[in-house]
Amino acid sequence: MWDFIVKGGPIMGLIILCSIIAFAVFMERMWYLRNARIDTRRFMRAISSKLKSSKVMEAVDMCNLTKGPIAHILKAGIVKYDKSRQEIREAIEDAGIHEVPLLERNLGVLATIAHITPLLGLLGTVVGMLKAFQVIEEKASGMVPVNPGDLAGGIWEALITTVGGLSIAIPAYVAYNYLVSKVDNFVLDMEKSATEVVNLLSEQKESV
Repeated sequence: MWDFIVKGGPIMGLIILCSIIAFAVFMERMWYLRNARIDTRRFMRAISSKLKSSKVMEAVDMCNLTKGPIAHILKAGIVKYDKSRQEIREAIEDAGIHEVPLLERNLGVLATIAHITPLLGLLGTVVGMLKAFQVIEEKASGMVPVNPGDLAGGIWEALITTVGGLSIAIPAYVAYNYLVSKVDNFVLDMEKSATEVVNLLSEQKESV
């Protein structure tokens, strides 16, 4: 493996650096999303029970004790229980504006790596090819016979960076799409839960 990195040159070093960053981002995001995940249905049943019993402060306490963005945005709406439906909705949306970027943090880095590593690989290949043809030109100008093995070896080394770039870009792109789907599921749960809480609070206010 080290021999391949050395033959790939400085650009191969950049590709390896990108792979380390991509792996770190993926693991950090997986850890964060896993810790933020809760049993949404169970949590909403408990919140609904509290709100239907007019135990608003207990519902707020339950949100405080529950991790994750869903509890945070619901708390923002519940503390506005005595306000209008529109104000409650706006409070939840404002909280969501702060929570969604936390879910999407560093995903742009992963997407960038997935896009630039093939380009880095191509750049390394082009540079390698230039060096190979430079050797041929020098031998030709010196009236030295060109050995086909020299050309084949130079091209082989040049293609290492392309292989390396694609080997990093493909998993990075798959990881990016996977994380985006996880975030989208979070956002969908947040929207459903928010709508349910807004409806519950509106119904409780109308029944008073």
